[in-house]
Amino acid sequence: MRHLISPLDFSVEELDRLLRLANDIEQHPEKYAHACEGKILATCFYEPSTRTRLSFESAMLHLGGKVLGFSDAANSSASKGESVSDTIRVISEYADICAMRHPKEGAPLVASEKATIPVINAGDGGHQHPTQTLTDLLTIYSLKGRLDHLTIGLCGDLKFGRTVHSLIHALIRYPGIRFELISPEELRVPSNLHDEVLVRNNIPFREVVKLEDALPALDILYMTRVQRERFFNEEDYIRMKDFYILNKEKMELAPKDMLVLHPLPRVNEISVEVDDDPRAVYFKQARYGVYVRMALILTLLEIEV
Repeated sequence: MRHLISPLDFSVEELDRLLRLANDIEQHPEKYAHACEGKILATCFYEPSTRTRLSFESAMLHLGGKVLGFSDAANSSASKGESVSDTIRVISEYADICAMRHPKEGAPLVASEKATIPVINAGDGGHQHPTQTLTDLLTIYSLKGRLDHLTIGLCGDLKFGRTVHSLIHALIRYPGIRFELISPEELRVPSNLHDEVLVRNNIPFREVVKLEDALPALDILYMTRVQRERFFNEEDYIRMKDFYILNKEKMELAPKDMLVLHPLPRVNEISVEVDDDPRAVYFKQARYGVYVRMALILTLLEIEV
């Protein structure tokens, strides 16, 4: 039995197999329509989510399975003080696989140690978000045709953004990856990621404050929102939230084949006028999230079609 807690839980070879399976699901959905008949996915979401929870549910329903779960800690026995360990032991009696989101870093890992079913980390605090990383990798792989020799611009909240942290960990395993880290000084990547991941692995990167300085060199621009829920006070959030706004004027500085990704939800960091630009692929990215979660469920349940 396997779990997915970190994007590093799969080797590069396993990731490539997963992405190829997701591509096949996209092209031949009817082939997989009954693959999970009789199987149940539990979605245990202790933190609000739209895309991640619904894409997991959509994935399982498209595979012919069923879904149960909760979308708020207040609607679970956590509100009565039940531990994650006890919850997952109970869920293991009701379902075949579990996707868990939790505000505390490490909670899905704790769950995986007590579970008798596969556990998928659907986001834990500001730590990891591996299925969003799989979605990002599938989007790049499908639209660029490769995951190597790319210059990736990561823009916005690089300090608290778990999607950014997971994506860096995953991409450094591919050759020829270079990062442009675009953020205000207060929201730069954490020192452990800077020193122990980028510097230690000799990954080329540059830290810049102005988005305009990085745009001309990018293959991928990965925008993120400044997350109110990660700030300790409202004043800091208000000061940072409008630091970057990608608009039509800035897009003119970017290469014609650059792709704009965003894990969503967006607030105002991407102007709606950019939505019609063919380089803006963040809504396609949301669709790829269903395909890759379908592939992940099949892989962890060891179902071959």
